[in-house]
Amino acid sequence: MMKRGDKTQTFNLKEEREKEVRQTLLTVYEALKEKGYNPINQIVGYILSEDPTYITNHKNARSLICRLDRDELMNMMVRYYLDV
Repeated sequence: MMKRGDKTQTFNLKEEREKEVRQTLLTVYEALKEKGYNPINQIVGYILSEDPTYITNHKNARSLICRLDRDELMNMMVRYYLDV
């Protein structure tokens, strides 16, 4: 009989990072939507230009998105879109 604490727990850093990035994007998306912007256009504008003024300060969204590495973000989005 195996005790509760006998099984080795695993931690996948890649999955945790993807969850963090997804949550950040959702927060930024909602903040932009609440302020009346087209969230997709604004996020794409930010990714292409790295100009933080595309993102509202509402709900600390600008600060949150600036913490993300744009190359990492684009890499994740392409992998997600291609399902690889």
